[in-house]
Amino acid sequence: MLKYILIFLGILSLGLGILGIFIPGLPTTPFLLLAAILFVRSSSRLYEWLVNNRYLGKYIRNYRKQRGMSRRQKIYALALMWVMILLSVFVFLQSFTIKIIVIVVGLIGTFVMGFVVRTAKSDADNTDRTDNRR
Repeated sequence: MLKYILIFLGILSLGLGILGIFIPGLPTTPFLLLAAILFVRSSSRLYEWLVNNRYLGKYIRNYRKQRGMSRRQKIYALALMWVMILLSVFVFLQSFTIKIIVIVVGLIGTFVMGFVVRTAKSDADNTDRTDNRR
């Protein structure tokens, strides 16, 4: 029974991760990572499909390879996210309630990106550190 609950939660997390690609403020990578964790504990077939998927697998493979997102990647992702949020709030959305929801989801996404997703050392950071030792 637990296996099926984990699969259901993994599919839900996968769906949120896919929505995060298109909806500003909804983070993609943390939801895909959560889906991978849930699938690895419940279905090796779904885990392998996710990791090897040509569109979604890159998020997980990059995270595993770098053990997080570089500071540059985080800044770029947050900047792009907030540009889209502000564009949506001030240009496209009419409902005040929806505007508030989009801003709150953006704040949650910013919190997740800043405090949940690990910051990995970028290649430039490693090169600078190596050069200073010489």
